[in-house]
Amino acid sequence: MHENSPPTGIRATPINSSTVKRLILLRHAKSSWADTDTSDFDRPLNRRGKDNAPVMGQRLLARGERPSLLVTSPAARAKKTIRRVARELGFPLEFIHREDDLYLASAESILAILRQQDDHFNSILLCAHNPGITLLANRIPEVSIDNVPTCGLLCINTGVPSWKSLDPQDWTLDYFDYPKKA
Repeated sequence: MHENSPPTGIRATPINSSTVKRLILLRHAKSSWADTDTSDFDRPLNRRGKDNAPVMGQRLLARGERPSLLVTSPAARAKKTIRRVARELGFPLEFIHREDDLYLASAESILAILRQQDDHFNSILLCAHNPGITLLANRIPEVSIDNVPTCGLLCINTGVPSWKSLDPQDWTLDYFDYPKKA
């Protein structure tokens, strides 16, 4: 579900549908369990999560990452995470795409959502949940990650010029980063 579509001209990556696609998978930041009456869907970020999300946005920016589309789960913790990262990237908050099916999505569901994206977007930052994020990461050849930690991210070269053609077997992991990594 698109809350808003980016207007013409607001894309950090040049429009070129033949460019090999770049994917950034982000697990939401640390959430709070303080209020046991709050549903899983509505859990907010805790202090550490609020602090870590902008740091990860700064790290992406320092590496020259400029995603042209940000997609998030509708869960409160994921939306708050991606908004904090987006601010650091200078990405307009009103153009973050909320995808309802990303809430607790499996690896296959995440792939299906990515395959539906428009090829004018050359780089996508997707924020979702475990176990889906970790399971998808482990489909990349020569990658073995026990657990993508909260606010952990993986930057991936997909090897294909179309989102419709995504296959993790074609992917190469450029880097894996997380808040506690030195």
